[in-house]
Amino acid sequence: MHQPDPLYDKSIACPFYSFSYTTKKARSRFIRPIHTDTDFCTTYKHEAINPLYYTVAVCPQCGYSFTDQFSSLFPQSSTTNIQHKIVDQWSFQNYSLERTRTESINTFKLAIYTANLKKEKPIVLAGLYIRLAWLYRETENHLEEARFMRLAEQGYRKSYEEDDLTHTEMTTIRVLYMIGEINRRLGNAHEAIQFFSKVVDKRKAAFDPKIVDMARDQWYKTREDYKSETQPMQSG
Repeated sequence: MHQPDPLYDKSIACPFYSFSYTTKKARSRFIRPIHTDTDFCTTYKHEAINPLYYTVAVCPQCGYSFTDQFSSLFPQSSTTNIQHKIVDQWSFQNYSLERTRTESINTFKLAIYTANLKKEKPIVLAGLYIRLAWLYRETENHLEEARFMRLAEQGYRKSYEEDDLTHTEMTTIRVLYMIGEINRRLGNAHEAIQFFSKVVDKRKAAFDPKIVDMARDQWYKTREDYKSETQPMQSG
C-alpha cells in the first residue's frame, strides 16, 4: 500500500494580490513530538516534519508573507507600505517546497516584516517572535533566541495591557503565563514571579487549569532560585 508523503500541498490565494500558489504543510499523523519546553517550544522526532517550519505562507510572486493568525483587513496606509516596501522590492523566491530550518527562519522574518507594515495586533507579532526564538533555540544561537524572546515579551505585554485578544486563539491567562515564563528564561526573576502570581490569582476564572498549575510550579521554582541566588554566603 502506498505510504502518503509526510508533507502535502495546501492551495493558497495570496491575500494581497490573489495570486494562487501552494505551500507545504505537515500531515498530523506524521508529527511526532518528543519534548515540550515550559514556553511550549516543541521538539519533534523528525526535524523535517516540524510543523513550525511550515507556519508561514510566502507568496512567490509578490512576497506577501502571513500566517493563519493575520487579519484579513488591510488599512489603506499598510497597503501602500506593503506595495512599496515588499512587492516593489521582491524578486521571485519559492518557499513552497520542503524547508530547511534556515529557510523557515527566513519565512518568519518575512512574516514579521509584513506584520509590522500591516499593523497586525501585538498578539500576532508576539506569536511570530516567540516561534522565531524557538527556531534559534534549535540552532543554539542564544543571542538571537534572547533577542526575539524580548520582542515576544513586549508584544505579549502590550496585548495584555490593551486587552485585545478578540478573534485570537490566546487567552489572558496564557498571555500572563507567557510573560512570566519569558522573563524567567531571560533571568528577570522579579518580573516572572509577578506575572506567575497574576495567573494564580485568576485561577477561579480560568478555563485552563493546566496553565494555572504550570504557573504555580514556575512561581515556586523561580522564587526558590531567586532566594538561593540572593542569599549571602555563609562563612566558617
